Amino acid sequence: MDIVGQVAAEKVAAASLKDVMELLADAFYVLDEVGHLILWNHRVELATGLAPQHLRSMHMLDLFHPEDRPAVSRTFCGAFQNDGPVHVEARLLSGGAAIPYLFCAGRMQAAGGTYLLGTAVNLSSVRHRGELAELRERALHAASNGIVITRSSGKDNLIEYVNPAFERITGYTRQEILGQDSRFMAADEQDAAQRAELAAAIADRRPVTVVLHNVRKNGERFWNRLSVTPVSDAQGRVTHFIGIIEDITELKERTAQLEYQVTHDPLTGVANRTLLRDRLEHALLAARRSSHLVAVVLLDLNKFKEINDTLGHDAGDHVLCMVAQRLQSALRDSDTVARLGGDEFVLVLAEQPSLRFTLRMIERIRAALADELQFESQNLPVAASMGVAVYPNDGDNFSVLLRAADAAMYKSKSGSPNAVHFHSPDMASASDARRRMEQAMREALDGDSLYLKYQPNVCLQTGRIVGVEALLRWRHPQLGELLPAMFLNEAEENGLIVPLGRRVLEDVCGTIKRLGQLGYAGLPVTMNASYREFGQHDYLPHIARTVARHGIDPACLELELRETQLMRNPDVARRLSAGVREMGLRMAMDEFGGGASNLACLRALRLDQLKMAPAPVREIGAQRRSGALAKTMLDIGRNLEIKVVATGVETRTQRDFLAQHGCASMQGHYVSQPLARPHLEQWLRRRA
Repeated sequence: MDIVGQVAAEKVAAASLKDVMELLADAFYVLDEVGHLILWNHRVELATGLAPQHLRSMHMLDLFHPEDRPAVSRTFCGAFQNDGPVHVEARLLSGGAAIPYLFCAGRMQAAGGTYLLGTAVNLSSVRHRGELAELRERALHAASNGIVITRSSGKDNLIEYVNPAFERITGYTRQEILGQDSRFMAADEQDAAQRAELAAAIADRRPVTVVLHNVRKNGERFWNRLSVTPVSDAQGRVTHFIGIIEDITELKERTAQLEYQVTHDPLTGVANRTLLRDRLEHALLAARRSSHLVAVVLLDLNKFKEINDTLGHDAGDHVLCMVAQRLQSALRDSDTVARLGGDEFVLVLAEQPSLRFTLRMIERIRAALADELQFESQNLPVAASMGVAVYPNDGDNFSVLLRAADAAMYKSKSGSPNAVHFHSPDMASASDARRRMEQAMREALDGDSLYLKYQPNVCLQTGRIVGVEALLRWRHPQLGELLPAMFLNEAEENGLIVPLGRRVLEDVCGTIKRLGQLGYAGLPVTMNASYREFGQHDYLPHIARTVARHGIDPACLELELRETQLMRNPDVARRLSAGVREMGLRMAMDEFGGGASNLACLRALRLDQLKMAPAPVREIGAQRRSGALAKTMLDIGRNLEIKVVATGVETRTQRDFLAQHGCASMQGHYVSQPLARPHLEQWLRRRA
C-alpha cells in the first residue's frame, strides 16, 4: 500500500460510530413491536424532514402515504411473525411530498421482545430494475464492519444480534454468539485502561470508542476498534447498546512496520537518529522531574575502517551488528542504543542517580566489548573510544549534549584503546567528594550522629493521632544536620543503605515499645525502606527477628516505600507485599502522585496507606480550581479503597480542602514539625 492509501486507511479506521452508520449509504432503522423507532441514522431524519424528538414519539405508519399504510403494516407484521428478510415499496412523506422508497427489514429475536432491523432506499433515482435488485441486496449486506447489539441487564450485556460481517471477522457463528456476554472475546491481561474506559462509558450510558485486542474463534488475536453507543426506548431509558467493530489488525501492523523503518537503523536494528532524539528528550524530561542525571555516550570503534578495507563490507556489517547486540545486552531496558552511521554509536543512559552509577555502567559497556569477535574463523578486536556528556552539567538538550559527547570522544581517541573521556571538568572533584561522604557515613554508623525524628500523622476529621513517621537525620561534623535527601542516594549507591536501614529499624522498634508504655499501644510507626534494602534476601526475616526480640505487635510497624521504587519492578513489589501481609506488618506507598501510577499494581499490593506527595498539597490555595491534582489523588485512593495521607500540609486552607474532599489524615508543619523522641512524648502529653 502506498503512503496515500495508508493515510486513507488510517482515516477510515479513526471514523466514529456515526460515520460508520452513514457508510450504509441509506436510511438505517430499528423498530420495536409497537411500531416505534428506537434507533436510526441521520438519513432517516433527512428522508422524513423530522427532528429526533418527533421521530421518537411517532408511530412508524404515520410516516407513510395513507394509501401505502396497509401494505406496510402487512409486510412489517409478517416480518415480526416469520424469519427471513422482507421488503416493500412505499411512499414516505417528507415536507408535503411523497417519495418512493424500498424498505427492507428482518426480524431480530431479542430477550423479552422482537425487533425489526432494516434499511430504506430512495427509489426516485433508480432507473433500472437490475440496479434495484442490487440495492435490495446491498441494503441488508452493505456493512463491511461487524455490528453487534446487546441488551443492557445489570452487570452483563448479552448479545441479541450480530450481522454477517461480525461472524466473518470473529469466526463465530450467530448461534454460538447469541446470549453470550459481549466481553467473551476479550484477550486476557490486555488493554486494562481501555477496557476500564469502556466499562465506565457503559455504566454512564454514553457513547465511547476504544481500541482493544480481541481473540477470534481460532485463537488468533486481532486489533479491534470498537464504537459503542446506547439505544434508548420511547421513554428515554437505555435498553440496548449497538457496537461497530472494525478489524484494524492489518493497519496496526503496517503502521508499526512503517514506524519501525522510520525510527530504526536498517542494518543493526537499533535506534536511528530520529528515535535517539526522541528517547533523549524523554529522558531529559524525566530527569528534570526526578533530579536524576542523564549520560550521553558517543562510541567510535577503533580500526573499523581497517576491517572494512581488508576483509570487506560483509565483515564490517557483521562487526556492527554484533557490537549493537553486545551494547544492548549491557544496558537496561530504559536505556537506548543508537547508530548514527558508519561505526558511531550513541548510548543514552537514563535515570542516573549519581556519577558513581554512571561509571559502573560504563565499565559494563567496556566489559561487553572486551572479547574479540569472530568472522569466518578470524578473531577481530572491538576496541572503542568513548566520550561522555552528562546532563545537566554539560548541556540540557539533544544538540548540546551530543556535541559535548563528540568533543569528549575525540579527546579519548588520542588516549589508549578503550579510553573513556568525560566532558565534565569536575569529575575528579566529584569523585573525591563521594569518597569523603562514604567515609563519613561509615564513621556515623559506628558513632551516635545518626538519629531519628518523628512527625505525627493526625486524623483530619477528629484531630486524633493515628501514627507517626520516623525520619532519619545525620549530624554531620562539618555540614551540620543533614536531611535524608542529602545522603541517602549516595548510601543506596555504595551499599550503606542496608546497615542504615537496620539501624533505623532498631530505633523504631524501641520507640513503638516506649509509646505502648505511654498508653499509645497499637499506634503505628512508619519507617522508610529503599529498593536495595527490600531486594536483600533476608530483608523480611531480619525484620521478623527484630520485632520478636523487642516484643512488639507487628501491626505497629509500617514499611513505607516510594512509588517510583515499587513501580520499578511490580513483581518484586507484589512478592514483598505478600510477605508483609503474612508477617502482619503494615505497608504504605510514599510520594503517591509524584510519578506514573499503575492502578492495577496498586490494587494488587493491598496497601494500608497512600502518602500523597507534597507537590499536589502545595498546589492547594485560595484561588479557584486549585487543588485539582490533590483531588485526583484522593479520588484514586477512594476508588482503590485505600486511605490517603496528605504530607507537607502547612496552611489551614490546605487542611480544610483536604478534609472537604475526604482525605483520611495529614502530616506537616501545620500539625507539627518533626520531633525528637523526648519532644514527641511532650507533644503527646500536651494533646492528651
